[in-house]
Amino acid sequence: MAATLPESSPMAVRRVLALTATLLSLSLPVGASAADTASRHDVRVLHCARLLDTAAGRMLGETSVVVDGDRIRELHAGTVDVEPYRKGASAAGGSFQYIDLPDSTCLPGLIDSHTHLTMEFSRSTYSDKFRLDPADYAIRSTVYAKRTLLAGFTSVRNLGDEHNESIALRNAINAGIVPGPRVFSAGQPVGSTGGHADPTNGYRADLAGNPGPKDGIINSPEDAWKAVRQHYKDGADLIKIMPSGGVLDESSSAENAQMTLDEIKAVVAAAHDYGFTVAAHAHGAEAIRRAVLGGVDSIEHGTFMSDADMKLMKEHGTWYVPTIIAGKFVEEKAKEGWYPPQVAAKAEQVGPIILATAGKAYRAGVKIAFGTDSGVYPHGDNAKEFVYMVQAGMPPMFVLQAATTHAAELLHEQDELGQIAAGRHADVIAVPGNPLDDITAMQRVSFVMKDGVVYKDDGKPTL
Repeated sequence: MAATLPESSPMAVRRVLALTATLLSLSLPVGASAADTASRHDVRVLHCARLLDTAAGRMLGETSVVVDGDRIRELHAGTVDVEPYRKGASAAGGSFQYIDLPDSTCLPGLIDSHTHLTMEFSRSTYSDKFRLDPADYAIRSTVYAKRTLLAGFTSVRNLGDEHNESIALRNAINAGIVPGPRVFSAGQPVGSTGGHADPTNGYRADLAGNPGPKDGIINSPEDAWKAVRQHYKDGADLIKIMPSGGVLDESSSAENAQMTLDEIKAVVAAAHDYGFTVAAHAHGAEAIRRAVLGGVDSIEHGTFMSDADMKLMKEHGTWYVPTIIAGKFVEEKAKEGWYPPQVAAKAEQVGPIILATAGKAYRAGVKIAFGTDSGVYPHGDNAKEFVYMVQAGMPPMFVLQAATTHAAELLHEQDELGQIAAGRHADVIAVPGNPLDDITAMQRVSFVMKDGVVYKDDGKPTL
């Protein structure tokens, strides 16, 4: 007899997504299906008024991009004769489409290195966790994923959920059941009892229980190994740890150290054994120091990062993902009464500091990848981060590379993502005008293609 699965299990979440397939498949682009998106021989020729060469860090003039199926086939300066491509597609039993993008800049599909597609903060978030089921979060995640894709973000690192909903979401997107970005999921975050990763913070004692390694909660190096192995079993793509306090949990500190160096080293050793990278949520300077010495791949947020931390990160080649927009958003909402008093106090502390820290880290030469902490603020507004990064003193070309070549390197996907180049995924977006002259253009994405499928054209969704 088959075992009965609890409704909060990852399998139950996957079933919920599968049951919505019929309705959600109506949102797929015309002509695309789960079965044919990777195998068809459709050819599309994009004519771009400008094209950003993210590898060389320069803006090219008129460029034609030839897409064959889900890959970029070739690039040509200026315009090309489309007839050979039309005939070739027809002979192969595929379709042909010419897409003109006048007065637009084509860029590689953007990468957000820090998202939470399975939630979106609101005034009711703290009570929602007592009313909503994992299935509710799973279904809502399909809406947030669509918003993210239409904003031009064709790939994301999802750094934390509560019931592995983002793993189920990733699988549904990959199967063509729902539209969304390419998801690299960390599943549940890993942290200590009572720390930022503990989902029962703020619960009364009889409801809090005692979460353990299966829930991502560890209190020893041995626990760390068990938690990482559980993530491997669950199908995660990477590991997210919480070595410092956080802003939005119901504890009192955003910056205290919450994992020992030995625990962090154990997580990293286990993760690297399984081919995982490790992202570390860390606001406080001591937590950042321990995380870098422990061998993590990236520091997320880094609000109270010290000069010594920056020096250490450069020595170890550790990436930094600033998430300025999240800090600014929670500062604003704290003043509007969104959060409990202890959370509001932390938000008002972090908000004014995070932008200055990002600028200082850039000037110090720390490696920076684009990330926003989406879900803390409304999904789809990801590109506002570009404006904050420029305000912090980063050049427009640098911030665009942070969301393309830098983020692809952090993902270990530099040979597949982050550039418009032959052989790579056909992820192409377009914005009006030139974003090097006006970085706010990144908030007006008019064209989105992911894996050769057009999801937005002339500013209108094709979903």
